[in-house]
Amino acid sequence: MRRRDFVAALGTAATWPLAARAQQPAKMKRIAFVSSAGTGSRTSANYRAFFEELNRHGYVEGQNLGVDRYSGEGRARYAELARNVVNTHPDLIVVSGGRLSLDFKMATTTIPLVTVIIDPIAMGLTASIARPGGNITGVAIAGGLEIIGKRLGLLVEAMPKLSTVGYLASQPFWEDQRGATVREAAKQAGVSLSSAMLSAFNEAEYQRVFRSMEQDRADALMVSDEPENTINVEVIVELVTKSRIPAIYPFREYVDVGGLMAYSIDLKDTFRRLASLTAEILGGANPGDIPFYQQTRFALIINLKTAKALGLEMPAMLLGHADEVIE
Repeated sequence: MRRRDFVAALGTAATWPLAARAQQPAKMKRIAFVSSAGTGSRTSANYRAFFEELNRHGYVEGQNLGVDRYSGEGRARYAELARNVVNTHPDLIVVSGGRLSLDFKMATTTIPLVTVIIDPIAMGLTASIARPGGNITGVAIAGGLEIIGKRLGLLVEAMPKLSTVGYLASQPFWEDQRGATVREAAKQAGVSLSSAMLSAFNEAEYQRVFRSMEQDRADALMVSDEPENTINVEVIVELVTKSRIPAIYPFREYVDVGGLMAYSIDLKDTFRRLASLTAEILGGANPGDIPFYQQTRFALIINLKTAKALGLEMPAMLLGHADEVIE
């Protein structure tokens, strides 16, 4: 073989491993998507926004991304679920809600956790929003637990003679800092508080709690932002409608099906932010070095049709402050 041919052949052979490596598919990443009640279905608008944003970052389910979906089935505590998910050793775990996040924090200190939580510091999840440390980051709500008082203030503005307000939330909610915040907000607003405590998140339990509230003669209702409640939007709004009681909700989804009013974060944007953080960590970033994104996009939505059905005349100033009024 001539020297020139030999060198050319050698050069071609040397490129074979590189070409072979280039043709190999990217390593499949696997995430666990854990919902407290639902299953993280692509049919949900919020979850669809999450996966569309992941796609934009180059992670496509079934191609280079595996997604294991889990549901807490509306239980109030999730320690066993957290342990079971951690034992499958995913590359990353996505969760939402305070109780779920805390149970996963107890279950692993190594697998990255990306979460949506109202206030990671007040809830005891991290010591810092700017530098969460450890294996956790996610999306927090700007102002944290103060949003509870804001919602109560809007309800008082809609009903200046409000005397007693019911607050629909789980037992763990009432036992942690969120419950303390509700009690303090009611005290500051000068209204009596009726704790509508849920022991589970199912239709029978909601019916029981609403019967109890009728006995307490609550003038109005607030619904907690627990994800388990959000899965039961239609059940809750139907029971509120039958009770003919004004209510303020944490998300616009309630108003879309007939709820009176909501002071809501932008959930679709929140899930997009969650996906961006997920992609960053799958790309090699350390979650403890990534600041919590603070969601600052809020909207007041009022359903005038529901107000009229209740015989409630909404103050002009409150309507003027609304970001959207449904006629």
